[in-house]
Amino acid sequence: MRTIDLRGRELSPADMLAAVPRATQARAEALDTAARLVDDVRDRGEAALREQAERFDRVAGHTVRVPAAHIDEALADLAPEVRTALEEAIRRVRLASAAQVPASQVTRIGDGAVITQRWQPVHRVGVYIPGGKAVYPSSVIMNVVPAQVAGVAQIALASPPQADQGGRIHPTILAAAALLGVTEVYAMGGAGAIGAFAHGVASLGLDPVDVVSGPGNNYVASAKRAVAGVVGTDSEAGATEILVVADADADPRLIAADLVSQAEHDEQASAVLVTDAAELAARVATEVERISVLTRHSERVAASLGGPQSAIVLVDDRAMATAFSNAYAPEHLELHLVDAESAASAFTSAGAVFVGDQTPVSLGDYMAGSNHVLPTGGQARYAPGLGAYTFLRPQQVISYDRAALAAVRAGVVALAESEALPAHGEAIEARFTA
Repeated sequence: MRTIDLRGRELSPADMLAAVPRATQARAEALDTAARLVDDVRDRGEAALREQAERFDRVAGHTVRVPAAHIDEALADLAPEVRTALEEAIRRVRLASAAQVPASQVTRIGDGAVITQRWQPVHRVGVYIPGGKAVYPSSVIMNVVPAQVAGVAQIALASPPQADQGGRIHPTILAAAALLGVTEVYAMGGAGAIGAFAHGVASLGLDPVDVVSGPGNNYVASAKRAVAGVVGTDSEAGATEILVVADADADPRLIAADLVSQAEHDEQASAVLVTDAAELAARVATEVERISVLTRHSERVAASLGGPQSAIVLVDDRAMATAFSNAYAPEHLELHLVDAESAASAFTSAGAVFVGDQTPVSLGDYMAGSNHVLPTGGQARYAPGLGAYTFLRPQQVISYDRAALAAVRAGVVALAESEALPAHGEAIEARFTA
């Protein structure tokens, strides 16, 4: 991992943003490619999806719309210990997601003047589950459960066809869908799947959705940007990121393990350590080098840690570490600090904050109850992670009686005249003239 030394520098907010390690070129290239793939599916439908499956997934002639028998078979063959873990994860995420549904609020402006703020679920959601370098049944839970809690009526799921499964979706993903009662499933992957959800594919009986959600690589994230405005999307959850903020008392062994755990996702994954303790930084670097060659996906880890998006960042003090973290706005933020609980409130920009060295990102990936579909690429400065609220629309319902309208009659007419929109005022007056 490279080292970025920011010590002894006075950095403006713009300087801090410029210092953040990002694989910007990879994201720019992904956006251009993803837009072309989405447009191809929009224009040619199933034929484009099949060509993309052959090109990217090495699969041809597969069944794109998954038969119910395949889903039932996958659930029947699911290992008991995996089923137990999935069911417990479902329970935990369902509990946490329920807290994300706001109650309706009624505001009485005056006698006979009422505004109700209510939250309506979207009708139809398309959930994308990655399946390239790894299998993510946990992502099925993280996407489907919040949508169900929100009250979404129709949920469709897509995941790439697997060459080693005869063109089927990985059975563990299908089994997770079965546990959640999802029956509309498509074997399609990448940017093309996002395009299919947004535009629909008539030959597959796939209707367009209202919202697309789910994590993926930079191409999937970029595809969401390409369809924004056609459908709603969650945050652009691209290649994963972990930022660890640590002090001199932190355990380098645990930090290294957590950096490597996220680097194994993808060659484009970002792993960053920020610390004001140079000795700790050196020990973490040594430990990362030691364990990264021992892990199963060592080549992938090496590419991630050696890329421009990963680094050890040296800062002067806690204040500078906090400023850097908030500028970076990581997907996952771990606080390995002696006062992590009290310090957490200062770290305002992160998809999810993991407090203390006994709360690793891996916990959040599976069993914490929190959602692991989170914004990447700095979007945590302004965008939330996935939750039940992703699938809800706030609506205002206004109800005035005649007396309440009469009380504001003159005010509406005056404002309409001031804006040179006299018909607005005339619409009010029409209610009080024969």
